[in-house]
Parts: sequence; C-alpha cells; structure tokens
Amino acid sequence: MSNFWKSARRWLPGVLISLAVIAVILYFVDLRRLAEAIRSADYRLLLASLTISVGWLAVRGLVWRTLLRERASYRDVFLTLCEGYLLNNFLPFRLGEFGRAFLLGRKSGLGFMEILPTIVIERVLDLAFSAAILLSAVPFVVGAAGAEQVAYIVGGVMLVGLVALYFLARYRDWAMRQFDRLSKRWPRLHKRGGNFLESMFSGLTILMDGWLFVRALFWMTLNWAIAILQFYLALLAFFPHAQPMWAMFGLGAAAFGGAIPSLPGAVGTYEGALGGALALVTGDQATSLATALIVHLFSYLVYGILGTYALSTEGETLMGVYRQLRKRQEEPGRDSGQ
Repeated sequence: MSNFWKSARRWLPGVLISLAVIAVILYFVDLRRLAEAIRSADYRLLLASLTISVGWLAVRGLVWRTLLRERASYRDVFLTLCEGYLLNNFLPFRLGEFGRAFLLGRKSGLGFMEILPTIVIERVLDLAFSAAILLSAVPFVVGAAGAEQVAYIVGGVMLVGLVALYFLARYRDWAMRQFDRLSKRWPRLHKRGGNFLESMFSGLTILMDGWLFVRALFWMTLNWAIAILQFYLALLAFFPHAQPMWAMFGLGAAAFGGAIPSLPGAVGTYEGALGGALALVTGDQATSLATALIVHLFSYLVYGILGTYALSTEGETLMGVYRQLRKRQEEPGRDSGQ
C-alpha cells in the first residue's frame, strides 16, 4: 500500500486535472451539437490534414537527427520518434521521452544520457516556438490578454533554460571540476554522477556548434510551419471561413495544454486548451471541441499505426517496453551514461 501511495503522488495530480477538465467540458458543451459538427465536417480537408501529419513527423525526425549531430541513421531516428509518441499517448509520466532515449540507444550505440539532452533541447525549442506563435496571434484575438502573459512567461523561462544549457556546454570543464570538488566526500555519487555529467555534456555539445544548431532551428521552423498548415486545414473542415491566425492561436494554446500534468496523451487538457482557444475566437464551443477531438484522434491514429509498426520491427510491444523502462528506473546507476 505504501508503494501505491508513493507512486500515486506522481500520477494522481495529472489524473485529477484531466478529470476536472473533462467534467467542465461535459457540463458546458452541448453534446448533440458536438456530434452534428463532427458529422457535417469536410472530410476531404481532414484527410489532407491527416496526410500532412506524416510529413510533419518526417521533418521532426530531421530536427532530432540534427540535434543528435547525425550520429544515428535517419531510419532509426524516425522509427524511434514514432515509438516515443506512441508511448507518450498510452503510458504515464511522459515515459515516451525516456523511451526514445532508451530505444535509440539500443539501435545506435549512443549512451542514454547522450541522447536525453537532445530531447530536452527539442522540448525547450518546442515551447519557445509555441510561445512565439501564440504571441504572434494574440493581437488578432479579442479577449486573449491572459494568454499573452502566459506566452511571455513560458517563452522567457524557455529562453533562460536554453541559455543555461549553452553555458553548461561551453564551460563543461569548469562544471566538472566543481562537481568533482563537491562530491569527493561521497565516492559513489562522485563516480556515478561524474559518468552521468560527462554523457549529459556530450549530448549538449550541439549548442556549441553554431552551424549545426542553425540547421536544427531551420528544420524546427519548417516543422512548425507544416503544423500550422496541417491544423489550418483541419480547422477549415469545421469552420469554412477560419483565419490562419486562428490556427496559430489554437496551436500555441494546445502546446501549453499538452505540457500540463494530465492523463497519458494529454487526454482532457489538450481538448480543454485547444477547444477553449478556438471557442474564444469562434464563439462556438461545440464545434471548437469537435475540432480538438478530431485533431487529437488523428494524432492517436498516426502515432498508433507508425509506432506499433516500429515496435514490431524490433520484436517489441508497448507493455514490454514499459516493463523495461520501469526496470531501468529501479536499477541504481543505470542512467549514468550507460
């Protein structure tokens, strides 16, 4: 029982937040109008949006491979990316991020802690881009002043975080000396922590390579442009007179909704953030929620098919990877660069 409550402290807040958002949605949204909005959508545009989502994934693979300094093949990176998104949709604690580092490490021979910092950088860039997109759209949305403040805060925090990672990479020798000096009293910490930091700093070295980092920013910019186009087509399927700024505002809000603690796959919080943002610009709660539900369903469909295929090529299953990740977490010293 004590182990249950210890684990519950990690997952229970996300469950409660998701359930609370779902309850609010069910209370305020007319479900009959929701069903009618889904039935009357333009499925040709939805099919085009679904097709473009595969292209979005392909470019996101280029982003990650560039952050990895191209030390893994594109095929391995792309398939691992699909596996990671599948894991995130069904497993708690955002294990998909750790799963990506674990699974790519097995394929490429790179250390777990060499790969994990590249995922951290990718996520920091994602939130920075989403903040910039949200800020670009807010002036065109009436009543969205609160969103502007949130975007400034998140964007500022992400920028500070990226600068901090840069200085850690630039002054890694100084940081290692400080760690060695402070940890000598604890031999086990000194050994394991030293290995951990060495591998982590190795993963951060892309921040020191200006040209490679610019390439990563280029691919990330293209990736977000594709995301805006993809979402705009889905939006047009429900709102024929939708404006591109609506798509930008919705995407920015959805990115923050996906970052809130929740059930696996951001169930509830994604619909609440995206549906709420669209309702603000359209005044139609039911159709806005229908848009959010279909877009979220498409992500489950694409990641489910490609992620399951990728796992099957390795003889793995979703629960099999989950058990391996939990076992790795329980083994002391496993993540110190190995």
